Amino acid sequence: MLILTLAMIIAAYLIGSISSAILICKALGLPDPRTFGSKNPGATNVLRISNKMVALTVLMLDVLKGTIPVWGAYFLAVEPLYLGFVGVAACLGHMYPVFFGFKGGKAVATALGTLLPIGFTLGALLMATWLAVVKVTKYSSLAAIITVSLAPIYVYLLKPLYVYPTLMLSALIIFRHRANIARLLTGMESKITHKI
Repeated sequence: MLILTLAMIIAAYLIGSISSAILICKALGLPDPRTFGSKNPGATNVLRISNKMVALTVLMLDVLKGTIPVWGAYFLAVEPLYLGFVGVAACLGHMYPVFFGFKGGKAVATALGTLLPIGFTLGALLMATWLAVVKVTKYSSLAAIITVSLAPIYVYLLKPLYVYPTLMLSALIIFRHRANIARLLTGMESKITHKI
């Protein structure tokens, strides 16, 4: 089981390292998202340089990068705590992709994908929270920070068995947003200008 778990962690990292934002922008002749706007290769920044359909495609692919390895590990009976390691590996792949010079995104969508196997109710709560904060504040980063901060509470209420893996993911995402937190505190963070 240990070898299987290690294999799933490595596979999750490699899957996470496939940057849909960079690949799709390159295929469509759009600017590299790492050189434009927030310089973050994620759906929100892709929205700044393209349109909703392209950004939605990136979002869905980034979600799947988290869902596929965790769901696979779940069906292979990997223990809950190690499922958390698989999820973290997928997010680390998105943040530090081996295929793209270890320069990646914030992994919010990928983290959402890792939590979807827990249940679609949780997924709906997370998406509703993110959308509500964005609608009110227009800050994608603040929405992500609040959503991942509430995720362990939602999981505790729905499936307490997965609280510790969720805490691991939440801590990782908040750490990755430390620069955004500093900009939010100083009023320098960029807002979403497109209608969500």
